[in-house]
Amino acid sequence: MAVFDTPQAAFGALRPVCVQLTRVQTVENVRQLQAHLAGVSGAALQELQEYVLFPLRFALRVPGPKQERLVQSLVQCISSVLAATCVKKQELLQELFSELCTCLAPPPSSGKAAPLSEELKLAVIQALHTLMHSAYGDVVLSLYQPSTLPLLGFAVSLLLTLAEQEKAKQIKISALECLQVLVLQCDCQEHRQLDEDESQQCGDLFASFLPGISIALSRVIAGDVKQGHKTTVSAIRLFYLIVGLVMADKQLARIPKSKEKLPVEHSRISELMIHRGPDWTKSTAEKLSLLLHKVVESSSVHPHWKVRLELVELVHHLLRNCSQSLVDSFSHLLKALVGLVNDENSEVRSRCNKVLQEISEQRIVAQSRALADVLSENLHSLATALPRLMNSQDDMGKVSTLSLLLGYLKLLGPKINIVLNSMSHLQRLSKALVQVLELDVTDVKIVEARRSGPPGPLQQGVQKGRCQKKYFRFFTEEKVFQLLQQVCRVLGYYGNLYLLVDHFMGLYSESGLYRKQAAMILNELVTGAAGVGVDFLQEREVPLNVDDLKGSITSILDEYMDQVNWYLVTSNDTEEGSPEQSVQHLGLTARAGGTSSSVVLLSPEPPVTTRTINSNIWQICIQLEGVGCFAAVLGKEFRLLLLSALYPVLEKAGDRTLLISETALGTLADICEACAYDSVQCLINENSDYLVNGISLNLRHLAYQARASQVLDTMLRHSDASLLPLVEDVIQDVLSALDQSYNSQASTFLRVLQSVMTALVQWFGMPSAEEHQQTDKGHSRALSQGQQEVTMTSQEVERFFLDYVSQKQIAEGDLPDLEEEEADDAPLAKPEPNTDTEGEAPMPSHAQLARDVMERCIHLLSDGSLRVRLKVLDVLELCVTMLHPHGNHLLPMAHRVWPALVTRLINDDPLAVLRAFKVLCTLAQTCGDFLRQRFSKDVLPKLTSSLLSQAPVSARAGPVYSHTLAFKLQLAVLQGLGSLCERLDMGESDLNKVADACLIYLSAKQPVKLQEAAQSVFLHLMHVDPDSTWLLLSEVCCPEGFEPPHASLQPVKLSGMGRPRNELTDNVLLLLQRLQQQEATGPKTSTQEASPS
Repeated sequence: MAVFDTPQAAFGALRPVCVQLTRVQTVENVRQLQAHLAGVSGAALQELQEYVLFPLRFALRVPGPKQERLVQSLVQCISSVLAATCVKKQELLQELFSELCTCLAPPPSSGKAAPLSEELKLAVIQALHTLMHSAYGDVVLSLYQPSTLPLLGFAVSLLLTLAEQEKAKQIKISALECLQVLVLQCDCQEHRQLDEDESQQCGDLFASFLPGISIALSRVIAGDVKQGHKTTVSAIRLFYLIVGLVMADKQLARIPKSKEKLPVEHSRISELMIHRGPDWTKSTAEKLSLLLHKVVESSSVHPHWKVRLELVELVHHLLRNCSQSLVDSFSHLLKALVGLVNDENSEVRSRCNKVLQEISEQRIVAQSRALADVLSENLHSLATALPRLMNSQDDMGKVSTLSLLLGYLKLLGPKINIVLNSMSHLQRLSKALVQVLELDVTDVKIVEARRSGPPGPLQQGVQKGRCQKKYFRFFTEEKVFQLLQQVCRVLGYYGNLYLLVDHFMGLYSESGLYRKQAAMILNELVTGAAGVGVDFLQEREVPLNVDDLKGSITSILDEYMDQVNWYLVTSNDTEEGSPEQSVQHLGLTARAGGTSSSVVLLSPEPPVTTRTINSNIWQICIQLEGVGCFAAVLGKEFRLLLLSALYPVLEKAGDRTLLISETALGTLADICEACAYDSVQCLINENSDYLVNGISLNLRHLAYQARASQVLDTMLRHSDASLLPLVEDVIQDVLSALDQSYNSQASTFLRVLQSVMTALVQWFGMPSAEEHQQTDKGHSRALSQGQQEVTMTSQEVERFFLDYVSQKQIAEGDLPDLEEEEADDAPLAKPEPNTDTEGEAPMPSHAQLARDVMERCIHLLSDGSLRVRLKVLDVLELCVTMLHPHGNHLLPMAHRVWPALVTRLINDDPLAVLRAFKVLCTLAQTCGDFLRQRFSKDVLPKLTSSLLSQAPVSARAGPVYSHTLAFKLQLAVLQGLGSLCERLDMGESDLNKVADACLIYLSAKQPVKLQEAAQSVFLHLMHVDPDSTWLLLSEVCCPEGFEPPHASLQPVKLSGMGRPRNELTDNVLLLLQRLQQQEATGPKTSTQEASPS
């Protein structure tokens, strides 16, 4: 509570400091007064207001220069007094206002602003702000008389100068807020609302300041972003408040025709007053239109959302109060509002939508035209300029332009058919969209990306397919494409679907230049018509008719899947034998720019360019995406269209072009989701009857065989074993077709056979690699068990010596009796009937298929085409894996295939040799004993000589050598040779050949991968014959000598002892260390099995 509550007590306390300040104007005296004022109550200070203000005002009036600190202290003290009291006299208000403004004014001799400190400027602005709030309503209106016009103009000029030229953000913001208070548009609730007459009087007065204020504020609004968003927001708010006051329709309607005459003493003031007549209103509106255009252009793209939000308030305020006076600015304001409908900030979007909704409900018009007419005219103008703008603007400008287009369409809403029913408007809009959506078809990677080999099965969690990244000619920003999608969807949502589909189908058929864009637009129109992913202002008036939607989709699908539009050339590789090329050779045209779907006999055409192929690929992908869109729109109703749509989509899922294949798989996932199938597998299995029928029919026609094989390929890759009984006859048809067309269709059918065998191995067989891993695991478990059984029982020792005696007797020729031998051998003959019975057991159907396929592979293994031979080797490897459990059938087939396989191994292209070696390794896993002698005689000499001849080349080669085919072949042989020797249980002489050939690859001069592969060979040899391997390595490098256990024995001398370090030393030592670890941990099998001599 204050110490001095009565005026008398307060006067007694304040009088000495006031007198002291009047005598001596110092900062210290001002501080003392400030300190005493803190102890005075508000009521007592109100009574002493003028007394306390006198020494402060006197100090400000003292002529001569004053310290800035003193002036600042005086102004702050005045501000604190005014904050605690009210100004009740008009004279005091005007005098204080003038004195405070003088503190900011330049000296009379200088035309420039006084070089005042920022603190002083801020203090004076705050004092003016406080003064305006401390005056009573009637008192403050005395400041807004014609006689005070010069004083107000002086204050406005000073504050505008500070707002525009000051660098400090706080001063700029405070100056703008003070100006807002000065024009009686304060946001606070302390001031009473002005009545109509008072507002009219203020409007007349402020009309004199409107040009200066509006121009200065427009410069502030369009200023550098670095000034901060708060400055811009304050400037926008002040701009629309002052313009909305002076240009208010209600006020201008009450302006008399003639100017009011002032008394004679105010004749000069009268010259400053503005008469807001029709001529002045028209002239001012034209000039404000330019400024508003400038304000809208800069604020609509401001990076801070609060500036854009304030722009919405500007448009709302002016459209509500000045829709008649600012008729020329209506298009600018509407453009700003519509452009912000799709703002990235939710608050801006929400407020903008509310304002648009209000404008739409109130049907605000300009120049006596309906809002729809204005919007449609703006829409027509924008559509005309859209291609040019998209070609010249940067990404931010393109986003702004398309946001404006989308906003116009949203605001039109259900009245959009007014535009669409006009052929001129529809043509302009459709051609603009088609031109803007032109794709960039120059990327060679799209054509080069091929699907190599049969991919794995489609994952259950595959994402929907309408997400292929597209590259457009006129823009790269994803936001631009999203806005174009919304434009098309809003058109589909509100517009007449039959009219739109018919119009864009006409563009689709008109030219190949428009086809891809028209297909994209059709996809989005249908999506929008279904209400999927559409952002709209108001609901459409007529609900969607599902039958109309289904009819439109059916007509689009028929056009998409017409031969001319579906079977386009997507590769210029003639060896692949694409189905499209097969069609063309029979005379079926499939041109990207064709306008007819009829079958025409043509002469051979020149090769298709990469650009055309790229365009064709994108067209097919867009049409596939459309099928996915239509399925998502119709839901389970799309099941009725599967009979015509599923087979062509499966064809494209088996396409060799990667982009088409991926898009088709995504479309299948869309269909599954829409039609409530659990997976692609369920989709194929439940529709397999008609799919199989289609494949069978198409296999009878040479032109359609490749397509049918693609469908079968896709079905096999994405189904399970339950499909095999359904497609077994079809696979036999494929084999029959292959028998009849080895020359022309071998490559195509081999892809299908590879898919068949891959599926069979996946469904019925265990890959040999996994089996080998299990064998290795079992072998390692046996080793570990042997390691644990280090201690031997007496029975085992006895058994060892008995075996030893028996073996020695046999070695010396002391054989047992013949009867005993026959008795011993008799039990061995009993299992033979079982073996024969097993051999006579019927083969399962999948194994029979594998054998049939393998027979074709034997014939094709010597084909003249390298590509065919490579595919045959891939299929052959799968067949061998599949027939592994059926040895009685596999061995005869292996016998038949061996001569051709040997030719591939020793006399073929390196790629074929590489692939044939993999087949050999697979054969070794399944029929090792059968191959031992053949491999030793036919293949091993060639492999070892090749390794020896190529070793000097790889030793001298640089790092680029690792990318050559020769390196890959060396690596594959070295990686597989060791396991081959172990599985085939090769003899000692063959092992020595392998070891001699691989030894040179232990050199440090060889590439690291070849060294590691050579090490793996010796590691396998250690399992087969550890003693010979140790002796060979020790002859190269022996790290330690061996002392004889007794003096009578001769010392062991090896070639590797004492040999100097060379390029083989490191790898040899590493292998010897591994061998020593193996001998130390494992059982000494080699010692136990040694025969006595």
